[in-house]
Amino acid sequence: MRVIGLMSGTSADGIDAALVEWPAGPEARPFRLLGYRETPIPPALQAEIHALAAGERPGQTFLRDLLNLDRLLGEQFAEAARGVAGEVGIGIDQVDAISSHGQTIAHHPEVGGSLQIGSPAVIAERTKRPVVADFRPGDLAAGGEGAPLAPFFHHAVLAKPSETRVILNLGGMANLTFLPRGGQPEEVLAFDVGPANSLIDGLVAELTAGKERMDRDGRRASRGQVDRDFLKGLLADEYFDRSPPKSTGRERYGPQKVLDILSDWQQRGAGSEDDLVATISALTVESVVRACLELIPRAQANAPRMERLIVGGGGGLNFVLMDGLRQALPGVVVDSMDEHGVPAGAAEAMAFSLMGRNALRGEINHLPLCTGARAPRVLGVRVGG
Repeated sequence: MRVIGLMSGTSADGIDAALVEWPAGPEARPFRLLGYRETPIPPALQAEIHALAAGERPGQTFLRDLLNLDRLLGEQFAEAARGVAGEVGIGIDQVDAISSHGQTIAHHPEVGGSLQIGSPAVIAERTKRPVVADFRPGDLAAGGEGAPLAPFFHHAVLAKPSETRVILNLGGMANLTFLPRGGQPEEVLAFDVGPANSLIDGLVAELTAGKERMDRDGRRASRGQVDRDFLKGLLADEYFDRSPPKSTGRERYGPQKVLDILSDWQQRGAGSEDDLVATISALTVESVVRACLELIPRAQANAPRMERLIVGGGGGLNFVLMDGLRQALPGVVVDSMDEHGVPAGAAEAMAFSLMGRNALRGEINHLPLCTGARAPRVLGVRVGG
């Protein structure tokens, strides 16, 4: 079955589209990644997403702005789906389905809600393909956090019976999946660690008045020095010590957090801009290390020692983050998803491609122990087709 997976993360800088051919049966392997493409989201539209998510729109126009953005993003997602099919010479009519995560605007598991936009009806209308969307609400309705969902894919595609692995996604947020050697689905542990690129990108954008949108390759962080006292204060955030299952997003580590950090840094009057970027990059590294070495053993008694850390997401291209992880985890092999047949940038879109495939087959497509849901469910709603 050929399914296009669509994903836009918390950074909202682009739409990842992965066209994957899955086996006809319930198994995930062997699969073929036929094509992958990232379609940038225009800066003005990205700014609108961030503003809406941050509640920066006046109450009298909020709902209208939300509906308009839902439609505009639906058009963007449809174009991304057509684009990845066309890039590999496959007509969109030769694709069996499209599976869209959408763009998260709000995620509040404490009240049982999560909102993703990017109208699936618009995607279905523009592509004439069935679309599966709205994955998180089903998990939330079953008592889960609605996240993380990618561990289902990690277990299906990257687990190895002879090796204990942690799969780390460094997107807007950092999230990990613990795959113990020989582990069954019920032994998988996963949770959101905390911020990754959301704070790094946000600070770079603030410091450059929007001229730069990210710390490309970690260049700014490599020029800076980590302020250990400032870092210690950031690590005191209670979220980092909270036991899983847990999830978070831009509502906690988004624009307001960026402004708060920048204000605190400036009031201290010490250190350069690059020092701040280096310190925030160190926050990501140290929170991941703490999660691997402390939270996993706390959550799973007698957990085997991690042997390999496999990194995906945009942060996998940041050599400061990768070098920091290698130095902090001696004896652990740290490598990229690319080395395991899953291009780092395509991983999340591939995950939703698999989840959509299973939804259409009426098969379980999440790991309830990772999200806290009461029992396995078939997540997602079909539109069109």
